[in-house]
Amino acid sequence: MTDLRLGALGFGLRGSLARTAHRPGHGSRVTVVADPDPARRDDATARIPGVHTVDDHRKVIDAPDVDAVLLLTPDHTHADLACAALRAGKPVFVEKPLDITVECCDRILRTARETGTRLYVGHNMRHMPVVRMMRDIIARGEIGTVKTVWVRHFVGYGGDWYFKDWHAERRYTTGLLLQKGAHDIDVLHWLAGGYTRRVQAFGDLMVYGDNPHRRAPGEPKADDWYTEDGRWPPHTQRALNPVIDVEDVSLANMCLDNGVLAAYQQCHFTPDYWRNYTVIGDAGRLENFGDGPGAVVKVWNSRRSLHREQADAAHVVPEVADDAGHGGADALIIDEFLRFVRRGGRTDTSPVAARMAVAAGCGATESLRAGGVVRDIPDLDPELVAYFERGQA
Repeated sequence: MTDLRLGALGFGLRGSLARTAHRPGHGSRVTVVADPDPARRDDATARIPGVHTVDDHRKVIDAPDVDAVLLLTPDHTHADLACAALRAGKPVFVEKPLDITVECCDRILRTARETGTRLYVGHNMRHMPVVRMMRDIIARGEIGTVKTVWVRHFVGYGGDWYFKDWHAERRYTTGLLLQKGAHDIDVLHWLAGGYTRRVQAFGDLMVYGDNPHRRAPGEPKADDWYTEDGRWPPHTQRALNPVIDVEDVSLANMCLDNGVLAAYQQCHFTPDYWRNYTVIGDAGRLENFGDGPGAVVKVWNSRRSLHREQADAAHVVPEVADDAGHGGADALIIDEFLRFVRRGGRTDTSPVAARMAVAAGCGATESLRAGGVVRDIPDLDPELVAYFERGQA
């Protein structure tokens, strides 16, 4: 099988996906990386043997030796770059979230349909073993029909990863309820079997907004911006982004189109870092404890009057032989993208679902900034829905 030749736009934190996709002789190789930052271009050269680096995305999109594009740039750039790649006839992998506004997401979907070029969205959590396990439990009927879903996201490294660069500014993200929450909202929708139609939320900038230790405008992010042990507690963080105008804690309530009620909570100043899902059906409930290999998904489906730590069933999330990131999900999502580029067809990720996750995140952010006013989620053109549900055929 001839290697697919991939071009990568951006080589920041998600440059790891380009490294994962570089498999010379095994189906794919990254031939060129574009990034305006010389240091990141040097990093790409060091990490991807034989790669060519450029400073302009057009040199990737228009390159004759590029069969498909990995779009790994900051969120607010996605629509323009994705549409350019689609119009050039290059299948494109867009890292989540699809973009930071509903309008931009819809523009990407319309362009994909008009050009007939394949669009894939990097919601890798659909390939995480813990998520697959929960979905399988639900599909087997172990908790009956899903009626409500509660998600808590403890972001232990929030100060390091989200308040020291562009993530801290709403002009680049809309807000972390969208940027960080798009993953969880998509999984919530997938487990519940529906999309958010109405949303109401509250949130605040409780901790990082009061920290005076900011970089000067134009000053680069410090080399030691993140370490495994980190700075703790959060008020000891230094060299934060000059502008911080996104919330560091948020709570959202959602009504889905199939009647399911859901809640999502996100906090960036907790000491631990993991996601906790509770899914309750009309015949039981499940809950995960940990979200990586070795985590346990417990199921209770017999009634007792007191709390029971011992569940009726406990499923251990397996170890993975080759964990390139997110419990092996990064390698699996690249596998699916490459298969989709070659042969098309349905995928476990969904451009429609990606748009609906953004729409729910945007609606929730609008609600919390308006004092909790309920927001209705705008519909997506039914013709676009049908096109993508057919597998873009």
